[in-house]
Amino acid sequence: MAQKVVLICDPGIDGAFAIAIALCDPQLDVVGILATPGNVDADRATKNVRIVLDQIDPPRWPRLGAGPNVQYEVDGRSLHSPGGLGNTDFPCVSLHHLPPSEKLLVELARQHPNELTVICMGPATVLARALDICADLPHLLKRIVLVGGAMNEPGNAGPVSEFHFFCDPVAARRALHCEMPVMLVPLDMMRQVLYSPSELLAADTALSPVFHFLRQITPYGIAATSSRYGIEGFHLKDILGIAAVALPEAATTKMMSVDVETQGDLTRGMTVFDKRTWHAATPNVSVLLEMNHKAIRQYVKRTIGY
Repeated sequence: MAQKVVLICDPGIDGAFAIAIALCDPQLDVVGILATPGNVDADRATKNVRIVLDQIDPPRWPRLGAGPNVQYEVDGRSLHSPGGLGNTDFPCVSLHHLPPSEKLLVELARQHPNELTVICMGPATVLARALDICADLPHLLKRIVLVGGAMNEPGNAGPVSEFHFFCDPVAARRALHCEMPVMLVPLDMMRQVLYSPSELLAADTALSPVFHFLRQITPYGIAATSSRYGIEGFHLKDILGIAAVALPEAATTKMMSVDVETQGDLTRGMTVFDKRTWHAATPNVSVLLEMNHKAIRQYVKRTIGY
């Protein structure tokens, strides 16, 4: 039976890849996609979710949630373009009467008690708001996968801060301490998922609509990554959240005590891993430490052709 998942995302080029993989994997049942600001603002994130779905056109559409209208102190447009999807201009049907993402998450959790895995591939704001409005949510969800934080890698939003956690560190802390199973996919792992320009822009005369769509949005990200980091290619960070759920046998995890620094000029959003052997800190998070990258690439290839 397919695993029921809910995606929280701020698409983003890599977010579009992650959505595509989840929708094309027959072993995953995507019951909801909840927009959140992050790489782009809330309205654009909600629009981008709809654009991705329009272009992929899955046999069965998930429920859609509108992103909360919050402003963060940082955004990711420099890597993804002002619109988030690589300076493309895909048409989008007007979105009317979508429920707020946090309310839809609560509704779906009540509709599918103890069945949903929530894969959060953006700031944790939606998740924290859902926990605020539904005290029973930790008892209704199966588990949470948080794509965020950094263990040993330099930050991508501050010296020690990963982008998602920097956007809303208070929400990230709330999610890590929600008293239910949580897996953390840190930046250390995300930066290992680097696809080369030749892989992302491969010519193929028999392109699927999914492949054709994704190939159109990647050139901006490749150029921006080269300019910013001096790296050839593009990191498909968000797909690790999907792969961690779809390929549990390829993942190596460790239970650890993890927290988030919510203040500080230099440390806001820093992920704190308590590694003291002499201090009996209670583990609260399963941290992804290794993934079989050959298995990931095979999985991506068979689901969307890359």
